[in-house]
Amino acid sequence: MATYNTEIHTGGGGWQEDSPLTLSIGNRGDVVGNGAPEAGTTVTWNSPNAGAGNVTFFDDGNSFRGTAQFPNEGPVEYRGSLAD
Repeated sequence: MATYNTEIHTGGGGWQEDSPLTLSIGNRGDVVGNGAPEAGTTVTWNSPNAGAGNVTFFDDGNSFRGTAQFPNEGPVEYRGSLAD
């Protein structure tokens, strides 16, 4: 499991703080185990309650960048950095 402090970027609003994102994904092998995902890992989600997103991890999993669209909102740029 890994938690990221996140920000969204709207068309004219600049980068704004958003809610933390916590990832915990596993199946036959952990995608996100007890730490951050490996650099180059891409995570995509789509849910009626959580919206949709697509992010790719960089810097040994310490940061991600991508896009998100939350319920009843337009698409935004989305980025995060690993929480301490």
